Amino acid sequence: MTDGLPEGDRAGDAPHPRHTARLIGQGPAERAFLDAWNGGRPHHGWLLTGPRGVGKATLAWRIARFLLTDPPPHADSLDPEPGHPALPRIDALSEPALMLLRRPWDEKTKRLRAEITVDEARRLGPFFGLSASGRRVVIVDAADDLNRNAANAILKLLEEPPVGATLLLISHQPARLLPTIRSRCRVLRLGPLSPKEVAEAVAQAGGAETDPGLAELAQGSPGAALDLAEGGAETYAGLVSLFAHAPMDRGAARRLADSHAGRAASDRLPVTRDMLQRLLHRAARAAVAGPPPEAVPGEAATLSRLAPNEDAARALAALAQDLSDRFAHAAAVNVDPAAIVWDQLAAIDGHARNV
Repeated sequence: MTDGLPEGDRAGDAPHPRHTARLIGQGPAERAFLDAWNGGRPHHGWLLTGPRGVGKATLAWRIARFLLTDPPPHADSLDPEPGHPALPRIDALSEPALMLLRRPWDEKTKRLRAEITVDEARRLGPFFGLSASGRRVVIVDAADDLNRNAANAILKLLEEPPVGATLLLISHQPARLLPTIRSRCRVLRLGPLSPKEVAEAVAQAGGAETDPGLAELAQGSPGAALDLAEGGAETYAGLVSLFAHAPMDRGAARRLADSHAGRAASDRLPVTRDMLQRLLHRAARAAVAGPPPEAVPGEAATLSRLAPNEDAARALAALAQDLSDRFAHAAAVNVDPAAIVWDQLAAIDGHARNV
């Protein structure tokens, strides 16, 4: 929370990434940035990619702290100088050389906006105008949330970067970004963590010990493991049960969709989206590479029913991408969350009836 309001770039009750000083399991990505820095010509635009919840935002904040605390020309670590006066300002989001772009709070609807608006992006003009010299850092979390006009504003900065500017763009699905944005950034790829690293990162975030089923379902993402522990596992188990037979139980599907109605339940929507995507991708992979260890009872049979062969797996992977795009569009235009969930469930049921 900031000033008592939810933060669009914070996952549940986990600490905000700016408060997480230690990054676990992403040494190669850190080293890639340090190699560029030590080479004397660090790029002005960086695209941090990888699955949700593996540390992209934590790395972005580590880079920001490094850049804004007078780093040496050659550094062995991104750890900032202890006691530097910029550190408490960064922690409080009051550092004048740092700009964070994220989904803003809408006072009219009393909820976070579904996208980063052009009004947010326009704040960059005064930011660079008032801090005319020295190093400046912009974090965009996540670039996937930029609407078209906001994305064009970021593109203009990447094409004509102000002196001393570094833009750190976090993206869970870089293929959805403007190709011109991708082409003007250097990519830092962050991969899934080992089970041991996931457990360590979850403990650092204050989460409980991850059981084997959740660890399997998290697929190397501490963020996913935290979501699963906070209701995601129950949602996933319900989806596995719902699609165990075709056609789906429409009464059960309607109850699940209706549980997302109203402002109080809107926070459940991202978790349900992620669990739906996780189910589809696990089913598609299982048809090609063989069934994974069961994350919940009955999962193997449901995965096999959704994708009994490689042709069905390809169709399911295409459906997963289509549903992801439909979800993003519906959320951006403030479609009722219950209607969004129902649309997704009905589309998966339609696929299941035809395989």
